[in-house]
Order: sequence, then C-alpha cells, then structure tokens
Amino acid sequence: MDLYNYIKSLHLIFVITWFAGLFYIVRLFVYQIEANDKPSPEKEILLKQYKIMTYRLWYIITWPSAILATLFAIWLLILMPAWLQMPWMHVKLGFVVLLIAYQIKCHLIYQKLQNDTFNYSSNFMRLWNEGATIILFAVVFLVILKNAFNWIYGVIGIVLFSILIMLGFRFYKKIRERNKS
Repeated sequence: MDLYNYIKSLHLIFVITWFAGLFYIVRLFVYQIEANDKPSPEKEILLKQYKIMTYRLWYIITWPSAILATLFAIWLLILMPAWLQMPWMHVKLGFVVLLIAYQIKCHLIYQKLQNDTFNYSSNFMRLWNEGATIILFAVVFLVILKNAFNWIYGVIGIVLFSILIMLGFRFYKKIRERNKS
C-alpha cells in the first residue's frame, strides 16, 4: 500500500502541474495575440519574449507533466485493476481523453503562434481557457464522489459560472469601448 500512496501522490502532483501549464499557456496565447496589435518596436520585443516563455512552459513543464501524470495513472490502474470495472472510472477516462484532445489543440495553436500565424482572437482564447477549467471540475467531482452521475451537478455549476464570467467580460468590454469614444 505504501507504493500505491507514493504513485498516487506523484500522479496528483503531475496532474496539478499539467493543469497549471494548460491554464498559463492559454493566458500567454492571449498576451501574444494582443502583442501582435502593438506598434513597433514594442510588438517585436513582446512577441519574442512570449515565444520564449511559451516554449519553456510548453516543453519544460506542460508536456512532461502530461506524460508523467499519464504514466503514473497507468501504474495506478495496474495496481488497482478493479477500478476499470467501475462506471465512474469510464467517465473519468473519457474526460482524460478530452483533456488530451484539448492539449493537442493547444499544441496546434502554440505552433501557429510560434510561426506568427494568428488565427484566433484574444477573446476566443479567453473562452478557450475555460475548457481546461470545466474538465478539471468534472474530474475532481467525479473522483471525489465516485459516481458517474453526481459529477454532472459540479460541471453544470462551473459551466454556469463560466457563462457568468463571460457575460461579465462582454459587459466590461462594452463599457471600455464606450469610454474610448
């Protein structure tokens, strides 16, 4: 059982650093997109710095954390194979697949931004950032409650909270635009 606790602890540590990387990388995408609209030489200075920051975050923290969290999760499933028979674990693994898809999409966005291709607005990136938050809430509620259905209330709550944040963001944006004119 000691081995299990060490592996579980390492899994949780790397899940936390993985999510921290995902939360921060999208925030850096926002800054990078907004820097692209700045005048020279500020634009070039900021873009160069953000490219360095995103590279380091992505390859030194986020990807290694994702890989290590996954490896420790597989090890936990090997130690506790009965979990694979539980419905909540099936749902959790579905969210993990969704998280991996989210990371892959972030990687594609990262590559575009590293090549100075700006396909998204900073507002889109702010919304995109909520994706990891929703997955995190869903998985935490699911793991704690160990029920494939009760986690829905937590997800509904975070979705509603995200909608309120976005409505507040839009309201604030309109106020800023009115004050500029």
